[in-house]
Amino acid sequence: MCGILGIVAHSPVNQLLYDGLLLLQHRGQDAAGIVTAEHNTFHMHKAPGMVRDVFRTRNMRDLAGNIGIAHCRYPTAGSAFKAAEAQPFYVNSPFGIVLGHNGNLTNTEQLKDEMFRTDLRHINTGSDSEVLVNVLAHELEQASVKLRLEPQTIFTAVANVHRRVRGAYAVVAMIAGYGVLAFRDPYGIRPAVIGYNETPAGTEYMVASESVAVDALGFRVLRDIGPGEAIFIDEDGRLHSQQCAPHASLNPCIFEYVYLARPDSLIDGASVYEARLNMGEKLAEKIRRQYRHLDVDVVIPIPDSSRPSGLQLATALGVPYREGFVKNRYIGRTFIMPGQAVRKRSVRQKLNPMAMEFGGKNVLLVDDSIVRGTTSREIVQMARESGARKVFFASAAPPVRFPNVYGIDMPTRGELIAAHRSEEEVCREIGADALIYQDLDQLEDAVRRANPGLANFETSCFDGHYVTGDVTIDYLRTIETQRDAARDASEEDAAQLDLNLAA
Repeated sequence: MCGILGIVAHSPVNQLLYDGLLLLQHRGQDAAGIVTAEHNTFHMHKAPGMVRDVFRTRNMRDLAGNIGIAHCRYPTAGSAFKAAEAQPFYVNSPFGIVLGHNGNLTNTEQLKDEMFRTDLRHINTGSDSEVLVNVLAHELEQASVKLRLEPQTIFTAVANVHRRVRGAYAVVAMIAGYGVLAFRDPYGIRPAVIGYNETPAGTEYMVASESVAVDALGFRVLRDIGPGEAIFIDEDGRLHSQQCAPHASLNPCIFEYVYLARPDSLIDGASVYEARLNMGEKLAEKIRRQYRHLDVDVVIPIPDSSRPSGLQLATALGVPYREGFVKNRYIGRTFIMPGQAVRKRSVRQKLNPMAMEFGGKNVLLVDDSIVRGTTSREIVQMARESGARKVFFASAAPPVRFPNVYGIDMPTRGELIAAHRSEEEVCREIGADALIYQDLDQLEDAVRRANPGLANFETSCFDGHYVTGDVTIDYLRTIETQRDAARDASEEDAAQLDLNLAA
């Protein structure tokens, strides 16, 4: 879950790219980077941290040019940040290419071996995005004639990338002297949208992870990039597109609608806000059907992503809706913080309850999902400490029981509270008096009601079905081993930080 941007304009793009990254900051807080092109020269600045902290006036002045791409990084492996893994990545042979990637490749190790043995390319980091830019560079070289690129040549190279690469990937790249390239994996798991802006100098184009960046920067949404499709915008502002995967099918990650995306975005034609309202309606139907015995006095959402679901749930049940938690805007999203110790410590810093909304009441808390259970357990305890008589907990998503290998930071079953527990056991673990989970078919229907054209979704974290068809038990075990090592190192670092602070 990273944020990607690409812009081809008729005026400097540095400010547009910066503003766009701010709009996509929720998709990654680990690092940020911008690359612009001017006279076939790349200008790059990237560093760890939030967008507002990475870029200063002196950096922005150096990012000259009317074409550029940008990226905000989210760590899919939960490990501590390594500066070398900030994106975009750059290669200079046979073409100057910079690339930003949202998603996760599932055959990274195989590709690394091919890079070394066959393609004669060196991979310097553990990032699958560096692998991806090298695969693209190699395929561009193979497809080109006398190292010249035409749109059709580029699309042939992308088709070969699809042939070699597995997993989830939405990509934006810039090729020096040619333009901006964007493409999605053949399953359309991670989102990408293209927008345009008519100016006196001609049409400008933008590619972004979410439509909110397009809207807020004064562009108009043209359409979503299709699964397996490639978009190329040349330096003169001409748009070219082609389907580059023979058996593409749209399977958007349903967790985008549950949690990841901003509510004011459209993902593959479905309003995220409308989908979340529908999730609340579906939860209300389940409560009326199976939990009529619960005497709910008030519905309180866990800000921010569960607010639409909570509001619609309260309305459908005819129960008062209240804001019971005040959110500290200066604490990062706990779900995407690497390391369980850091995540747990930040929950109470992020949310503070208002006792007047809890005292003596039977409270129904509504959250978008329950992943590790750390946040849910702390929130239930805060509600009790604030005087709630009973605490019920509703999740707008089904139980998260399986690893996600397509770019979300929950890759091992051992970290998932529902992986080996029944719903009753999860309820006891988080300390609630009752727990209501959304049913998977109802979640799918909630999103489909926002766009009836969506037939299928990527739902592996709920049902264990991996649409790419290449995720094996051995692969999951390898990921779990790597994750455990990274988590132990992260928690050791957090413990050392606590000791340093205590001293």
